[in-house]
Amino acid sequence: MVTDDPQQYHALQARLELTQGIPFTPNWSAGADFIQLIVDACLNNRPKQILECSSGLTTLMLARCCQINGDGHVVSLEDGLQYADDTRGYIDRYGLGDFASVIHAPLQETAVDGNSYQWYSTDAIPGTAIDMLVIDGPSGFIQKHSRYPALPLCHPRLSEHCVIFLDDAAREDEQAIVRQWQEHYPELRHDYRNTTRGCSILSR
Repeated sequence: MVTDDPQQYHALQARLELTQGIPFTPNWSAGADFIQLIVDACLNNRPKQILECSSGLTTLMLARCCQINGDGHVVSLEDGLQYADDTRGYIDRYGLGDFASVIHAPLQETAVDGNSYQWYSTDAIPGTAIDMLVIDGPSGFIQKHSRYPALPLCHPRLSEHCVIFLDDAAREDEQAIVRQWQEHYPELRHDYRNTTRGCSILSR
């Protein structure tokens, strides 16, 4: 992870008053336009429980949104130990420990809809209702449809008003994932946003 202040994030940093640097990793950190969408959603909808698949810059900014709201908590599942530690460092730097928990959740073989995937330990999924689900992992190179398990495994715990954000939705794999999700969960509406990497938003 690289500590930097890339220009594309300056407006977000100013808006959230993040003046002590951000956890930025070239080619891996979510784009500013995607983060803008989830920041707006968090500040407007005031979710109490946020679950994030992957951690980093998004974790910091969502935790700061919860602090601004005076309520809410982010649980981030991270399979990389170093990434988890780095993100925790930034959470501590900004005094956001009450608003975010970064859980090191190594990938393990997980059966979903008759297929086997490498996914985070399901023991790490919060037991409380999830109001916002942000999916930016596991990495796509690990397996085909790497992020598919997120919705089937979390669906029983989604609140009625939960909003789901899938990053990298311009990729063929993610587009196929969304189609499968819609087949299994036809009650979910799909809104595609033309961000740099594409963003799919699903809600009831």
